[in-house]
Amino acid sequence: MPFFDSSPVILSGSAHPALATAIARNLGLDPGAMNVGRFPDHEIKVQIGGNIRGKDVFIVQPTHATADRGSDNLLELLIMTDAARRASAERITVVLPYFGYARQDRKDKPRVPITAKLVTSMIQHAGADRFLSIDLHSGQIQGFTDAPFDHLYGWIVLLPVIKSLNLAALSIGSVDLGGATMVGNWRSRIPGSDVVLIDKQRLGDRSTRIRQVIGEVEGRDMVLVDDVLSSGISMEVAARAMQERGARSVRAAVTHGVFCEDCIRRLEEAPITEVYVTDTLPLPSSLPGKFRVCSVAPLLGDAIMDIHNSNSLTHHFGLDGSDVKSE
Repeated sequence: MPFFDSSPVILSGSAHPALATAIARNLGLDPGAMNVGRFPDHEIKVQIGGNIRGKDVFIVQPTHATADRGSDNLLELLIMTDAARRASAERITVVLPYFGYARQDRKDKPRVPITAKLVTSMIQHAGADRFLSIDLHSGQIQGFTDAPFDHLYGWIVLLPVIKSLNLAALSIGSVDLGGATMVGNWRSRIPGSDVVLIDKQRLGDRSTRIRQVIGEVEGRDMVLVDDVLSSGISMEVAARAMQERGARSVRAAVTHGVFCEDCIRRLEEAPITEVYVTDTLPLPSSLPGKFRVCSVAPLLGDAIMDIHNSNSLTHHFGLDGSDVKSE
């Protein structure tokens, strides 16, 4: 078990430097210097700006793909990890607030890859000793590497905010049956709340319909929870279904704001009072008024210090008799 006589080093690429800075500030640290640039032919070049020999290094970088950057966030992470290894860092923990390329996590069709396994293997081969992430697409991704993989949950940040609203007739709902476990996590931590499950059918990439709603909706204050907001179609359809069934109010609480295409406009026009989303990904500078951002920086900062000091992360989940921490 490594023992470090100095503070952890927080490094970041260009994917989400604001989050890395917020994490460092929460720990009373300055983020480490990382110079990320381009060669004339647009290849990525990296140089760590300070001595990290023998240090406990945490590289903060979501690996989402974007229309303007393609897969550069993932490639940057691989190059930064290699640079840290060659600079003789004692330990390298890759902090993936959002684990991109996770959707293909099993061979469910002929002739398809298991991209999540490929990406995990590449990151470890580049030099990562540990992984830290929030709300993986599926928990089985932790088993795609023999390195320690700490998996945190978005509800740790979002749930205290929803509890503070003191909604009198609260029901926690999922946008599909796949969210039943997530809904159960919320329900078990909010006394007096009910559960609503939605059975939906996907008609295509951009169309879904509700087949069945399980649970009482009429007169309830609904909070629809999900791990990712991408197109927003499922959330919009679920919100309209709640409204049609007599919900008193509808809110959304989501970990990852991917916000593809018309997602923000779609949610702005949907019958949703408020949308709570974390900052695991960089968010648009001007979100509409119904959007509320809940930062994961304190959560990741605490987890980083626990890892650095070889402490358990169990207390973050309220599993040791302690309550969920609220900012």
